[in-house]
Amino acid sequence: MSDPRIPLPSAATLPSALARLQRLVELESPSGDERRVLALAATIAQELRALAVEVTERRAPGWGVHLEGRLPGAEPQQSPLLLLGHMDTVFPAETLAARPFRVEQDRALGPGVFDMKAGIAVLLEVLAQLRATGAQPRRPLRILLTCDEEVGSGSSRALIEELAGGARAVLVLEPSLPGGAAKTARKGVGDYRLLATGRAAHAGVEPEKGISAITELAHQVLAVQALAAPALGTTVTVGMIGGGSAPNVVPAAAWAEVDVRFSTAAEAARLDSAIRSLAPAVAGATLEVTGGVNRPPMERTAATAALYQSAREAAASLGFELGEGSTGGGSDGNFTAALGVPTLDGLGPDGGGAHALHEHVLLADLPRRVALLRALLLAL
Repeated sequence: MSDPRIPLPSAATLPSALARLQRLVELESPSGDERRVLALAATIAQELRALAVEVTERRAPGWGVHLEGRLPGAEPQQSPLLLLGHMDTVFPAETLAARPFRVEQDRALGPGVFDMKAGIAVLLEVLAQLRATGAQPRRPLRILLTCDEEVGSGSSRALIEELAGGARAVLVLEPSLPGGAAKTARKGVGDYRLLATGRAAHAGVEPEKGISAITELAHQVLAVQALAAPALGTTVTVGMIGGGSAPNVVPAAAWAEVDVRFSTAAEAARLDSAIRSLAPAVAGATLEVTGGVNRPPMERTAATAALYQSAREAAASLGFELGEGSTGGGSDGNFTAALGVPTLDGLGPDGGGAHALHEHVLLADLPRRVALLRALLLAL
């Protein structure tokens, strides 16, 4: 028998959720644009406080502010649920002028609409429904909306891990996988910079006196790419490269930026050790390696599988199937999962085009996601 506190997905939810989404998208919030991020955060904080959420603003100089929210549960002694999301987007300021928020046929479009302002809109809509109906989750709710996820979560990671530490579970409101599936696994991410140093010389007069940093770097590019293990889901991508000062000069310096992705902690350790152990291949050249792993993998554990099963059952009671899957992109859920806290990601609405010109959310999925999150909060 269905829980009377949990209504089935209703098209009546759509206008309110869509209006919230439009307000969020029309407040641009590029990572590192402190003024704009603060303006968005102020609007969200005002809405949360109007919904009886206790809000603490955690300043992040240069980035904006992280919003921490607390809402009591019916059983305050229970460990809380953490709802996790981010306010920053990858789109530069003034993108909205060229690509305004709009509804076209079955979708809503605009910069940041999918990743991940729709997830925030769903959260606000659920909190509004709970307040309007008097329904109260058994567990206390903790909310954390950060302002630097798209650039690595440097100022928010400690806070994320602090709030997740005592949580029963973490629900991440990032976008779903294509088709609406939840994310029960994510790859970890590492970023490395290789700097090769040689010795400059005139390329025509005395090239033998030079040491080519570019030749050294070419050896290292091949070496790091050989560390990939596609069968294990491990990828190594040299995405940027540069060096030299002029065509007629033996290059004294060259550099490369390397992106690595891995599905397990063991692969992360293997890659990190191998990259840091790289040695110069050209006589007289030197090599410096900086960077490292910035997001651990979110591995599918038994606890995560059990949390997903709860969400799947909640979705079934609402009349739809919730699938699961993995993705190569990282999120702040990687940090909470690495702590051993059950983490379910991808609870935001279905859509597509993250970080792209056609980024969009499917309108029909907004009411479903509102109903699902509400059901989860009441059931867990």
